[in-house]
Amino acid sequence: MDSQESLTKDFPLVTKDMELSEFPQTLQQAMASAPNEQISSVEEIRRPVFSVLNTPDPPAPWKELASSVRVKVLSHGKKSRSLPHFLLSGLQGLFPVLRWGRNYCLKSFQSDIMAGLTLASLGIPQSIGYASLAKLEPQYGLYTNLVPPLVYAVMGTSREIAIGPVAVVSLLISSMIQKIVDPSIDSAGYKKIIFTVTFFTGVFQACFGFFRLGFLVNFLSHAAIVGFMGGAAIVIGLQQLKGLLGLTHFTNKTDLVSVIEAVWIGMHQSWHPSNFFLGCFFLIFILVARFLGRRKAKLFWLQAIAPLISVILSTVIVFLFRGDRHGLKIIKDVKSGLNPSSVKQLQFTGPFVGESAKIGVICAVIALTEAVAVGRSFASVRGYQLDGNKEMIAMGFMNIIGSLSSCYVATGSFSRTAVNFFAGCKSPVSNIIMAVTVFITLEFLTRLLYYTPVAILASIILSALPGLIDVQEAWSIWKIDKMDFLACVGAFIGVLIGSVEIGLLLAVIISFARIMLSSLRPRIEALGRVEGTNIFCSKRQYPISALAPGLMIIHIGTSFLCFINANFTRERVTRFVLEGKKLQKENIEGKIQYIVIDMSNVMNIDSSGIAALEEIHSRLESLRIQVAVANPGWQVIHKMKLAGLVQRIGDPWIFLTVGEAVEAFLSFSV
Repeated sequence: MDSQESLTKDFPLVTKDMELSEFPQTLQQAMASAPNEQISSVEEIRRPVFSVLNTPDPPAPWKELASSVRVKVLSHGKKSRSLPHFLLSGLQGLFPVLRWGRNYCLKSFQSDIMAGLTLASLGIPQSIGYASLAKLEPQYGLYTNLVPPLVYAVMGTSREIAIGPVAVVSLLISSMIQKIVDPSIDSAGYKKIIFTVTFFTGVFQACFGFFRLGFLVNFLSHAAIVGFMGGAAIVIGLQQLKGLLGLTHFTNKTDLVSVIEAVWIGMHQSWHPSNFFLGCFFLIFILVARFLGRRKAKLFWLQAIAPLISVILSTVIVFLFRGDRHGLKIIKDVKSGLNPSSVKQLQFTGPFVGESAKIGVICAVIALTEAVAVGRSFASVRGYQLDGNKEMIAMGFMNIIGSLSSCYVATGSFSRTAVNFFAGCKSPVSNIIMAVTVFITLEFLTRLLYYTPVAILASIILSALPGLIDVQEAWSIWKIDKMDFLACVGAFIGVLIGSVEIGLLLAVIISFARIMLSSLRPRIEALGRVEGTNIFCSKRQYPISALAPGLMIIHIGTSFLCFINANFTRERVTRFVLEGKKLQKENIEGKIQYIVIDMSNVMNIDSSGIAALEEIHSRLESLRIQVAVANPGWQVIHKMKLAGLVQRIGDPWIFLTVGEAVEAFLSFSV
């Protein structure tokens, strides 16, 4: 039976010659013909052409999970027509190089060579410095700049991001692991935990990508990251005072008080002014080069090669004048050769496995937060979309493979990515060129680093820190949202006064507290209608909006009506009704006969939410108030059917829009 015949059968006033567009008028006549009937008679009159109840059941959670995994594994999320097509799609999804590599040309390769060489000139000295920050020998920084960039080049989706060790993650690893094993006492045991943590970091990152758990990274809000990065930058800077001042002994703690105390004691015992003057001279040189490179785009290469020039010049100065004999601290031996295997050093048994996994989770989140933010920033400039989940998979695999080849946690660096971008990189091949340059350095040039002063490494790290302290962004956060600024300050003070872990914990707690507060107390408000339109909006925000006497519309402003906010929602809706009853006694708005619950924001519901709706319906029904529900989400209406709530409310009283529900009331109030 077609729709026209169905309408004719259900409504006597509808004829077969009548167009569907004339149906609303006929329905209005039918309603108006029986104005004195009970409200429940709508069951006999109202048969909507399109009903919110006539929808298929939503897919089961396991089907959604399987679909999301398929979308990420296959190139475009489409079903393959054959086994070869399936394998090709899977490989293209896992290795994006198979797609963009087909269109790669010689001109792009030339640009990537220049970008890669420029990137290596900055990355090599930085990597050596960051290795010292992680309490590792210099070669481990070079190792981390060799294997992970090669893996990312074939698995990553960003064209500009530069992979390698970064300051914040290096500090995070050393500050947390040295509480388990002291690197000055048990260097071998410390390295084993470093590699194990790196392995767990990669596993968690890959799982985040495969199972679309990237939202976990967002638990650290932008404001919390700004505060955390600022505090970490100051701590890193204070840690570099050991190398800049040439101190022999220094504290392993990262809090402000301990570091200042160590500096004060060290300056009275083992301070060598020559280290300070040499380090400050080249620090000023690097900062001036960076300033000039940013002022003039054509001089971008100057800020990239300034650290390398500093290393070369300072090493030559120390060698010629035998500065190591006059108090200048030098890095001495740097082991040459390719990355040795670290497979046998991974520890999956013993007392520290749980701690390693915990540190791995924290490092995974921090590293992904920095890398994805950096990648998306430059991708937006180039006008393409970065696939966050594929980025997580690529980061995960590069750290897993890195943990097997004597690397520690690698991620995307903002400073090196900016250099890579301005150097004109066209694809991840620039990472390959950089890795090849590091390979040549490891094989043939490490002996030349023997006389490199430690103060230069400290100055290189210090020069990279101003970019981590974003005062302007913190001020912007203060102006926009005071609660966000509280998270920012909490993370900053926690890192500075306590430790890196305390700063992260405070940031997460404040961010979660805000989420919980919003979830516990969702916005429940009365809606009104803008005169002459079918627009319904908040009566508090737009006092000019109003409704017909006897009608009330209540909007539930949460996406998940569940156990943590169900009672609050029930109490707040009841309060609106009681306030309406009070107005009724004062003869302000007349007797409330009809309440529309707008659930357009509610995408899901649990058993507690269902129970709250049932209580609301029972309470209002006892007050002889008719309840209507407007536009519940797919999952919501499905669960309401399963719980029998649709039958208790009544099929005709569940509408697709608030406007439809209001029109139904107005028809009966004629």
